[in-house]
Order: sequence, then structure tokens, then C-alpha cells
Amino acid sequence: MKGRDPHEPARSATPLELLFDLAFVVGFGVAAEQAAHLVADGHAAAGVIAFAFSMFAICWAWINFSWFASAFDTDDWFYRVTTMVQMVGVVVLALGLPDMFASVVEGEQVNNVVMVAGYVVMRLAMLVQWLRAARQAPEYRATCMGYVRTLVITQIGWIILAVAPVSVPVFFVCGVVLGTAEMAGPYLSERLRADQPGQRSTPWHPHHIAERYGLLAIITLGEGVIGTVASLSAVTHDSGWTLDAALVALAGTGLTFGLWWTYFLTPHAEMLHRHRERSWVWGYGNILVFAGLAGVGAGLHVAAYYLEGEAHIGAVGTVLAVAVPVLVFVLADYIQFWVLTRSLDRLHLGLVAGTVVVLVAAVATAAAGFHMSWSLLLVMLAPVVTVVGYEVRGHEHVARLLQEDAGTLDR
Repeated sequence: MKGRDPHEPARSATPLELLFDLAFVVGFGVAAEQAAHLVADGHAAAGVIAFAFSMFAICWAWINFSWFASAFDTDDWFYRVTTMVQMVGVVVLALGLPDMFASVVEGEQVNNVVMVAGYVVMRLAMLVQWLRAARQAPEYRATCMGYVRTLVITQIGWIILAVAPVSVPVFFVCGVVLGTAEMAGPYLSERLRADQPGQRSTPWHPHHIAERYGLLAIITLGEGVIGTVASLSAVTHDSGWTLDAALVALAGTGLTFGLWWTYFLTPHAEMLHRHRERSWVWGYGNILVFAGLAGVGAGLHVAAYYLEGEAHIGAVGTVLAVAVPVLVFVLADYIQFWVLTRSLDRLHLGLVAGTVVVLVAAVATAAAGFHMSWSLLLVMLAPVVTVVGYEVRGHEHVARLLQEDAGTLDR
């Protein structure tokens, strides 16, 4: 485990990494289902809070492994076994999500004991990996040991918080502190430790890590497909295929496809290759992107509850359950573009404004009494605003940005 070449040609995701990602399908699926259930029952605030917490936990577990793998993947038997152990931890984490969601609704004390147990399993394996890298790659030892200290300290904090008899508000305040420490630890480990003589920061590969994030985005988008199927089942169960069923099929599939198209418009790999220092905000900011994508799947599940007559919220609330996460994704995706390219164009601001107008129109049609399927069709058009803008003018803008950035680097 000597560290991979960060400029290795044709570096791509391995079959093991793809298998590892499949474990997160369970986590995203359970979180979306639980959030949809709470929102449909009228517990929107509790559902959103619990969903946000679960998305941070799921994404952070994935981030911990993926950046390490980009730098130190050896693919030997020991590495594979420790990866399998982490997958077990992800499954345990997912099994603990229903208890956590239920406890947030009850409002007395957050029950995340099983989730923390899953993290303990994952982090024991991750600690072994970091210690192995520290031992076998001396030039990265200081950086690796910084990660080790962060993992140990924060995990002890989560264990204490899991068993401490604190109220829900106190839990989440402490959770924000621990989450901040989680994210600050890697930054300090890379920046401060690498400044020591003879020590280096981890050799992650920009094209590889951009591909890994893209693959997780696709997996997260799978929740939109599942939500579409659930909504379709609700429509066709009693009345068969109708115009409303066709509209729901088009809206759910088109929305998922549009979100996919939008995500991959940003030149992630190229900009990370040129500006490794911009990876921090980009890497952490993608948590909001993934949360928005998974939230769309949850919103489509809420639509299924509504169509089945099992929701305690009206058409407006149902449309909002889809439109809000779409807006979160769009805003987060544009911010990611601005972070990577260091540019803020009037075209982008106009496209964001157009997206907001479309989403507001979708909610307005639901409030006006139109069938919810027509409102979903309008929500589907939200990412289309960005796609059309890119295909008409945006691609020239991106090409010019890349050319200008290359010229700046050459000078």
C-alpha cells in the first residue's frame, strides 16, 4: 500500500468499488421510504430533519471509503476483506434508520444506537486501512495518522451521544458539532500534516474520484425510478392505464433523466485535475446534491401515497415534496459548478430563475385544483430549463471557461 499515482492514465472505478456502492442502495432506499412515510403522514418537519441526518450519515460513510480507495486501493485479499466488513457496516446503518426516524417523530430522544453500531463496524475496518497505509507508505504517515485520530475521536463522540439521555434538539446541536469535526478532520490532516518535511497529502486521482461521485449520483437517481414505479402502481392498481398514469410515467422518468443530464454538464474531472485545492468544497458540497436526488425519490413515494389515498397532506403538499428536493439539487448543482470554475454568469442566474418559475408554477397548478399528475409534469420541466440552456448556449460558455482556465495555468 504505497499510494496510487494521481496521474495514472485510464484510471476508472473497480468492480469492488461498484459492489461497495450497491450497499448504499439499501441506505438511500430506506431513508427515502421512511422520509416519504413521515411526510405523507403530516410529519414533514420530523421527516426532513431525520432525512437530512440520515443522508449525511450515508454519504459520509461513502466519502470516507471512496477518497481512501482513490489514493491507496491495492485490491489484494486483505483490502477486499476490509471492504466487505465496511459493507456489513453500511447494511447495519441502514437497518438502524427506521428506529431513528420513529424516535424523531416521538420527540423525546433520538434512537441512533444501531446506526452508530454500523459506523463502529465500518470505522474499525477503515482504521485498519489507514494504519496499514501509515505503516507501508512512510511519506504519507503523518497524513494517515491525522485521519486515524479524527476517526477515533469523532466516533467516541457519536457513541457517547447515542447513549446519553439528551433531548432531540440537544442531540442535533451536538450532532452538528460532531459533523463539523468529521469534515474538518480530513482537511486539517491533509493541509497541516502534509506541510511537515518529507510528508505528503494523499494521492487521490481526480478523474477517478469524479467518476466515483458520478456513479453514486446515478445510484441515488435510482430512487427516482423506484418512486416512479411506486406512483404508477398506485395509479394503475384500481383503474388501469389512464391518461393520469401516462402522465405520471412521463413525469417521473423524465424528471430522473433530466436530473441525470444536468449533473453531468459540469466538467468535474477536468477542473479537479487542474485545481486539486477546490476538491474540498466540491467533495462536501455533493452531499447536498445526493440529498436532493434521494429527496426526489422520496417525494415521488409521497406522490404514490397521495394517489393511493393514504396521505394526510393535500395535492399542494405532495407537489412540494417533489419540487423542494428538485430545487435543492438544482441550486447545489449550480453552486458546485461555480465552485469548480470560479465563474458566475448571467446565463446561469437566468436558468436558475427559470427553474424556480417552473417549480412555482407546478405548485400553483396544484393549488388551483389541477390533477397532481399535471403538476408533476411541470416539475419534470425544471431540469429541462438547464438542459436546454446548455445545449443552446451553455456548452460554448463551458468550452470558453475551460480554454481560459488552461491559458491561465500555462502562464
